Amino acid sequence: MPLKQMIKIKTDEVMHRAAYGTDSVLHCCINLPYMKRALLFAICLLLCSLLRTATAQNHTPALEITHITDSIYKFTTWRMLNNAPFPSNSLYVLTPAGAVLIDCAWDTTQFQPLLDTIAARHRQQVIACIATHSHADRTCMFHFLQAHGIATWSSEKTYEQCKLHGNQLAAQYFVNDTTFDFGGYTIQTFYPGEGHTSDNIVIWFNHAKLLYGGCFVKSLEAHDLGYVEESNVQAWPASIRNVQHHFKHIRYLVPGHQGGTSVQALPHTLHLLEELHVKNAVYNQ
Repeated sequence: MPLKQMIKIKTDEVMHRAAYGTDSVLHCCINLPYMKRALLFAICLLLCSLLRTATAQNHTPALEITHITDSIYKFTTWRMLNNAPFPSNSLYVLTPAGAVLIDCAWDTTQFQPLLDTIAARHRQQVIACIATHSHADRTCMFHFLQAHGIATWSSEKTYEQCKLHGNQLAAQYFVNDTTFDFGGYTIQTFYPGEGHTSDNIVIWFNHAKLLYGGCFVKSLEAHDLGYVEESNVQAWPASIRNVQHHFKHIRYLVPGHQGGTSVQALPHTLHLLEELHVKNAVYNQ
């Protein structure tokens, strides 16, 4: 049985047992005076509601895989953020040499299921992973992959930032914009300038006209820029325009968080930056 189905069944069983337990308590109360029965009924409903809320808050969805185009797939994992599951997007691409990950799974419980799913669905082993910046949602799987003999790569900037902040290090790094060749299948890295972080890169799949923006690009679902403690919000707009100038025929654009593949994510990110600059200008008056 697929892992996703197993988790759903287990969750349903837990909820069924909780509901059954509540029914048993209510059944035992039918002989009590009306007011006491009403009070106990209300308490039981409250406890059941709290149980369901706690279950929802403490569990993240299982690995989700979405086919985008050709041999490129998006995989999404979650972590709890502000008491709710928040999605993180990464890619895997099937090449003649094997499957290549672009960024890591964020949920540590989904590391092995990701490798197993790729092997079962596509009869390919993961051979490499390329990270787009230093944050844990991009690099936290490196040690796991290295233990499985899988090559891990990042830019030199990302490697240095990982060392500085104590995040997991890639086994190898590249200095400049690089084109990887996996059995004739090419994957290009591009550094647009500072933005979400000082080291963020984007990944270009020329044959599919697909740009993976990572956390450098915000989904159309995003209402703000999210975590900006390490961002250069002054340089970010110019870096976005650099991407727009460099890649003129994008068909699909995958952001690092939330949904969609719309190329409008680039101007949307610019709009969010402009909003932030206006707020900062008003605040500083």
